[in-house]
Amino acid sequence: MASMLLNTMRTGAVSQSWAVRSVARSLSTTTQLQAQVQTKSKKTLARPGVKNIVLVEGVRTPFLLSGTTYADLMPHDLARAALQGLLNRTGIPKDAVDYLIYGTVIQEVKTSNVAREAALGAGFSDKIPSHTVTMACISSNQAMTSAVGMIAAGQCDVIVAGGVEFMSDVPIRHSRKMRKTMLSLNKAKSVGQRLGLLASIRLAHLAPELPAVAEFSTAETMGHSADRLAAAFGVTRLEQDEFALRSHTLAKKAQDQGLLEDVISFKVPGRDIVSKDNGIRPSSMEQMAKLKPAFVKPHGTVTAANSSFLTDGASAVLIMSEEKALSMGFKPKAYLRDFVYVSQDPKDQLLLGPTYATPKVLERAGLSLSDIDVFEFHEAFAGQIMANLKAMDSDWFAQTYMGRKAKIGTPSLDKFNLWGGSLSLGHPFGATGCRLVTTVAHRLKKEGGQYGLVAACAAGGQGHAMVIEAYPQ
Repeated sequence: MASMLLNTMRTGAVSQSWAVRSVARSLSTTTQLQAQVQTKSKKTLARPGVKNIVLVEGVRTPFLLSGTTYADLMPHDLARAALQGLLNRTGIPKDAVDYLIYGTVIQEVKTSNVAREAALGAGFSDKIPSHTVTMACISSNQAMTSAVGMIAAGQCDVIVAGGVEFMSDVPIRHSRKMRKTMLSLNKAKSVGQRLGLLASIRLAHLAPELPAVAEFSTAETMGHSADRLAAAFGVTRLEQDEFALRSHTLAKKAQDQGLLEDVISFKVPGRDIVSKDNGIRPSSMEQMAKLKPAFVKPHGTVTAANSSFLTDGASAVLIMSEEKALSMGFKPKAYLRDFVYVSQDPKDQLLLGPTYATPKVLERAGLSLSDIDVFEFHEAFAGQIMANLKAMDSDWFAQTYMGRKAKIGTPSLDKFNLWGGSLSLGHPFGATGCRLVTTVAHRLKKEGGQYGLVAACAAGGQGHAMVIEAYPQ
């Protein structure tokens, strides 16, 4: 696939000058969008006989570079902080929640059901069931849509969903041979048996096993996949660096203007109060150009500067039926409407989830790309974003790989990730989905739009998209 894409996409690819123009245009229009809020009147996506489900509130801890201020905590500490922040901001009684769902990727073995441990630690009633889901980078998306499904089915009216990831302390195991020996030691019935087992231990048994950073099915790291994908779509190093700089610049602007209102302050035990993300670092094209390829060496285009970084953080959202929210006196932020999950070949199409999911969710909602006022796509790598934009703008790709008659088109960068994204804000794997959805709700209100679209890729070649509708002001 890679060679076919490379030859074909170069002829119809979005040009490098397009990237330069788009970056400049999106930066210049951000202020205009925020200053001239004009509510558009479009049809609502409410359907007769279908329960309206709303996002009441969303919060997150500051997203921090792993190994920094959160380094001595555990995952449930961050999740608990997010849950407590949600309780404080909403004032909802701790026993009014019907269910709690959390997403995470790399699980701490001591708190395998981190949803339950965090909920108990945050003071929620012990009568509230809680479970944890995992779906790589769309784990909290799965938590939220699971909540939507349970409310739609009439099982619940009030659910807290969220996600957490803690990369500062990932579980490291003994080797399999060492684990077998240790388990056998527990079963040994005599001193002789124990001594024999101890004598069988070799130096190689002591080698630790780190969490996998590669796809199990392909043995390839996501960074290598991103580099190959960028090459296949003819995405240049310059385009990637420009997009990464755009992300950091917009994130810094949003942070300085107080637009990232989902961020809560968190008093880290033994340390200072943390109140903002610490990975936002606008640089310069000259500085970024000095970095060497991080994965495909020496000629790759993916670097540390145009990739999302390892991040610690947690998020939480309050999801309710509209009827219940209004009866409790809440003013919802947005309606959670249609959503889809997709899955592709994890070798050559690992990161193309947004390309496959976007047209499907728009068709479900009866909308076109031009109807969407706010786009929030997960930025795993700048090359991944640019490749998706080029794939979405290709009739050839739509016809050859997606079985579609025509392309869906490219989202306007004037509407795209205007408050930064995962490249700059950070990407705690299990927590990003909630950030995306909450950001859409806040941007719709700020910019006066009606429809927002979230899209994300995930390990395993999977993806997600959701349509969000602004709640009437």
